[in-house]
Amino acid sequence: MGRAAVGSHAMRAVFLFPVFSILLLAHNAFSFYLPGVAPQDFQKGDALNVKVNKLTSIKTQLPYTYYSLPHCHPNKIVDSSENLGEVLRGDRIENSPYVFKMREPQVCNVVCRVTLDAKKAKAFKEKIEDEYRVNMILDNLPLVVPIPRSEQEGPPIYQLGHHVGLKGQYAGSKDEKYFIYNHLSFTVKFHKDELTDSARIVGFEVVPFSVKHEYDGKWNENAHLTTCDSQAKRTVSSSNSPQEVDDKQEIIFTYDVAFQESEVKWASRWDTYLLMTDDQIHWFSIVNSLMIVLFLSGMVAMIMLRTLYRDISKYNELETQEEAQEETGWKLVHTDVFRPPSNSDLLCVYVGTGVQFLGMMLVTMVFAVLGFLSPSNRGGLMTAMLFLWVVMGLFAGYSAARLYKMFKGTEWKKIALQTAFVFPGLVFGVFFVLNALIWGQRSSGAVPFGTMFALVLLWFGISVPLIVVGSYVGFKKPAIENPVKTNKIPRQIPEQPWYMNPIISMLIGGILPFGAVFIELFFILTSIWLNQFYYIFGFLFIVFVILIITCAEITIVLCYFQLCSEDYLWWWRSYLTSGSSALYLFLYATFYFFTKLEITKPVSGALYFGYMLIASYAFFVLTGTIGFYACFIFTRLIYSSVKID
Repeated sequence: MGRAAVGSHAMRAVFLFPVFSILLLAHNAFSFYLPGVAPQDFQKGDALNVKVNKLTSIKTQLPYTYYSLPHCHPNKIVDSSENLGEVLRGDRIENSPYVFKMREPQVCNVVCRVTLDAKKAKAFKEKIEDEYRVNMILDNLPLVVPIPRSEQEGPPIYQLGHHVGLKGQYAGSKDEKYFIYNHLSFTVKFHKDELTDSARIVGFEVVPFSVKHEYDGKWNENAHLTTCDSQAKRTVSSSNSPQEVDDKQEIIFTYDVAFQESEVKWASRWDTYLLMTDDQIHWFSIVNSLMIVLFLSGMVAMIMLRTLYRDISKYNELETQEEAQEETGWKLVHTDVFRPPSNSDLLCVYVGTGVQFLGMMLVTMVFAVLGFLSPSNRGGLMTAMLFLWVVMGLFAGYSAARLYKMFKGTEWKKIALQTAFVFPGLVFGVFFVLNALIWGQRSSGAVPFGTMFALVLLWFGISVPLIVVGSYVGFKKPAIENPVKTNKIPRQIPEQPWYMNPIISMLIGGILPFGAVFIELFFILTSIWLNQFYYIFGFLFIVFVILIITCAEITIVLCYFQLCSEDYLWWWRSYLTSGSSALYLFLYATFYFFTKLEITKPVSGALYFGYMLIASYAFFVLTGTIGFYACFIFTRLIYSSVKID
């Protein structure tokens, strides 16, 4: 009884302590971040260089460069240096013809005049039809459009980037026309240092207008616009006639710049961008998940107490015959429970890959919670994940080789190469096909050849050698000894009840892990596919810990029921039980596609399902490995703690 109680209490403490510790720190965890770049002070009159980024659309998911449209451009277009994550995200940051001077307002500055032909008009119309947005950057802050809330109180909602244009109708006409936003009214918010008179930029907003500009006489560089006047301080308003997009239309691009002093300090300038109004929903998600964890923890504790206690006191005279039959079920298979499974090599490969994923996710989230992967460092999160994936190859090789040696395997090099190529090879193949589709659309989201070569170099030059080294070290370690001996002749498995069918138990096992994360999954999908910020990594870290606990506990519960039914083929089933949550993830992604997204183009649909297939596959490997190790530890614990006759 003593050993059983100590074991069960220790298990519960190990499972639940991280959850409650993180809950205590959650408030600080999701509200703290590091800005990521050093602040820059500007004196009055200093030049502020606006940069342009990709054109994005939530309808097509295909980014394009800003100058893929016939926008005004500077004398020489200069690309900014980008990290690996930015390139993979499709970011293409370039200079622009917009030049501001700090704290010097400008009214109705003319950028350029463009006369459309049929080809240019078609390009603008296509982007307006697909609701593309123009993204710009000033002092590393993205351009946003403030949208007032329906209720009067509270700060506005910020939309990333402004639309290229809009569709509409003239009064009294039923014909739908395309109009372009050719006048941009910028507002630069700054925080002033009273001692030095310098200022730091803390906000970058715009209100776009469509205006059919008019001027006196023939057009030249000094032509005087009658629709807005910088000298008379007459600005553009929504009452102006809009600028239509059509063949032979003349478009004059203009902009205003206003400067507004703000109490927001530079270190807090991202707070308005990251302001989340749905904290209650996230807390509901956490509480919902914790209820699942507590329920499963109770079941696991009950199983551990009953199993170990009854086995130790099996000869107790108070024990009934029915109880004896119930408790001896799992003991009857002690000579077969550690028999190597079929396709044991593949199981070792997937377990090793899962360890690689688990290590990458844990370290990434720790850094994100501590604030080192702030949104000001565009592409930083993806770059960090790729780097950590490569480094964690060492642990993947080690884990796969250790398990392989326990299964009496002898060719450690073969298992190392399979670990290095099976999962990454499948993912890279799907990624390559999707990239070819993007390339065919001439989108900036297509990964260039140089970046593709860098990815292959990371894979073959760093990841593969680390996996080989890890496998060598793991194989040199003494083999893991099983707590009980295995017979040469396998025991016949009795006929199982319908509810112990592998498919049914796997489907049941995947529901609870998915239920623990599906609310947070909604916000993650929204940030990825609807072009919104996601930076509540404190919540995500808590949910991830709950996911680990849920996967472990549901697998232990179902593994115990399986062993009690004298079915000792638990190796693969333990992996597939929790791994089946990936099926629910993909089904939810499909539901999200048809209910929340407005994607109509086949290529965009293929991209969505292709990338979600990769994500679901990765989730399968991750959750399956967690479930496998939980069941592995559980079976070793019960068969080593109890004397088997």
